[in-house]
Amino acid sequence: MSPLRVLVTGATGFVGRRLVPALLDAGHDVRAMTRRPEGYDGPGRAVRGDVGDPDSLAAALDRVDVAVYLVHSLDHPDFEALDQAAALAFGTAAARAGVQQIVYLGGLGPDDDGELSVHLRSRRRNERHLGAAGVPVTTLRAAVVVGHGGVAWELTRQLVRNLPAMIVPRWATTPTQPIAFGDVVRYLSGVVGRPEAYGRTFEIGGPDRLTYLQMLQVAAEQVLGRSLPIVPVPVLTPRLSSYWLALVTDVDVTTGRNLIDSMGVAVLQRDTSIRDLVPFEPTPYAEAVRLALAEREADGG
Repeated sequence: MSPLRVLVTGATGFVGRRLVPALLDAGHDVRAMTRRPEGYDGPGRAVRGDVGDPDSLAAALDRVDVAVYLVHSLDHPDFEALDQAAALAFGTAAARAGVQQIVYLGGLGPDDDGELSVHLRSRRRNERHLGAAGVPVTTLRAAVVVGHGGVAWELTRQLVRNLPAMIVPRWATTPTQPIAFGDVVRYLSGVVGRPEAYGRTFEIGGPDRLTYLQMLQVAAEQVLGRSLPIVPVPVLTPRLSSYWLALVTDVDVTTGRNLIDSMGVAVLQRDTSIRDLVPFEPTPYAEAVRLALAEREADGG
């Protein structure tokens, strides 16, 4: 594949700051879009752009072949409206700039909007809004991404680290399919500039199907070297659960509430066609946890 000019939005975020080096290693010319390019010290070339400011997008997207969209407003009370407006503005600007492909990291879950949480429903609408102006969108839908700095993983790590025992709500018995952060980056990089991926949606996941309770127990074994007493109870509402999370972790109430709403929905990979396009063996959950802890240690955590 010939080198492409790739714009990565959210280049300083959890996924973006690891994806930029991977795309550079693949030989692409990478632009890291940020609201404050003067403060950017990562790889690639920093360009100013803000999805909340449509007038800033034309310059950022100028002569770009592929744009990777990694923006969300989960920590904002009105995140759904903000995300939809941003996705529409970005998709429109990308079409005007002649972008060939938008790559989007969405959320795994049922196809019926009525079965989705507000968070997951917003992710689905973003998929449609990004492509509304005509640019082919490649969507990778993931559940819990396990990696140092990820909000969902930090919830898990801090819960097992901070509590000697745990009472958890009913959502803890919901099945999900976590995926290692490195595997997400590998899939994202692997679909960039691939015409056979244009306009397609892929589901990505690790090899293990676990409940959130089982994920907590595996994490406890890795973090503490022992199992953790955990008892599910039926009485904690999403609102109460979010306050509980804010009390024992550093995740804010709004983000916690939006994540908990999604945890009541089973999110399992049903389509494995991504492995035909980007073939490799996904990382088991226990190994993903070990890698996340090692990266945190290397980062001074």
